[in-house]
Amino acid sequence: MAKQVIEYAGVPVGIVVPDKGLLKFIAVKLHVHDLDGQHFASPSDVLRAIHKLMSASNAGVHRAA
Repeated sequence: MAKQVIEYAGVPVGIVVPDKGLLKFIAVKLHVHDLDGQHFASPSDVLRAIHKLMSASNAGVHRAA
């Protein structure tokens, strides 16, 4: 697998790249920066983590810079 763009609510928020047998998330938006550098088993796991982060912070994609 090559790099893959990860979108949340229709907005690109980062990419995943293969690393150590998993997928490493590289954030490109500040509101998901807490997940930057973390490893996930699948792109859907990344999306779940982003959703959890956004729900916990009560922030919206449209309010972020």
